[in-house]
Amino acid sequence: MKDRDKIAGGLYGLLIGDALGVPYEFYKPEALPSYDQIEMTPPPGFRKTYPQVEAGTWSDDGAQALCLLDSLLAQDAFSLEHFSDLLLSWYEKGLWAVENKVFDVGVQTGRALHAYKNGLPPEKCGLLNPEGKGNGALMRVLPLALWHHDAKSLVLDAHRQCLITHGHPCNQVCCALYCLTAKALLEDAPASEAIKRSIAELREIYRDMPEHERELEWSIRPDQPWEGQGSGYVADSLRSAFMLLLQTSGFEDSVKRAVLLGNDTDTTACITGGLTGIRYGLSGIPQRWLRKLKEREKVQKLLEMLLTSTMLY
Repeated sequence: MKDRDKIAGGLYGLLIGDALGVPYEFYKPEALPSYDQIEMTPPPGFRKTYPQVEAGTWSDDGAQALCLLDSLLAQDAFSLEHFSDLLLSWYEKGLWAVENKVFDVGVQTGRALHAYKNGLPPEKCGLLNPEGKGNGALMRVLPLALWHHDAKSLVLDAHRQCLITHGHPCNQVCCALYCLTAKALLEDAPASEAIKRSIAELREIYRDMPEHERELEWSIRPDQPWEGQGSGYVADSLRSAFMLLLQTSGFEDSVKRAVLLGNDTDTTACITGGLTGIRYGLSGIPQRWLRKLKEREKVQKLLEMLLTSTMLY
């Protein structure tokens, strides 16, 4: 049976990391407040990226992750069509967005969902920009790892959930490696071992998938030190999260340092927070941030459904 504290930590860690990074998005590292001042409410005098957005609000990252979890629980399987329908409902109606307000949409995601609405099959929507390698699929993929039990199926579903918005194989590989690492953390593997084990598993799975194998070795570069700059490039986002997972000693330290990388602060903190939320559990997340998180009661209902489903295995 999976550890309930780790599952809850992963889901809340993702949302809290996202919400922590929202006020600081697009700022360069040198323009950010000091480490001690990084909070959901920035210090006086700092100009938030989204002045109208209240502290504790997750962005498109968290909303899309909740759409994925909602779809998994409703279908008891991954359905690309059902998930794509929920993403469209988020885009048009604010499904799983705080107060149903969508305030941040990636250009590639918006274009893909517009095409889906107009009849393009979901498998093709994410390739409208054939070389698109943004982190818009990586930021939402964690629920698959919290829900899944089989490594090979997890990898294939991690690939498939990319297709609606970010179909390039580089995005698929990043999502697969992230999910396998999250799964290893759920099984109590230390951070370094979790990453090493996941690389070995993915190399074995990719022996018959040469295009994905090439992306793993040449884009992700898993044998090089894990270093990242917090950008929106999917491989850099993954490398940033792994770097912080390895270098930090607690949930708070990890997501603060994710924000301090600057640039795509909400997404870097989101994907980092998902991993370190699992590693340190819900009990390792500061209570002040849990209390500050908006619409926590909605998240808790979905979490209880997830916890009930995992107890069946």
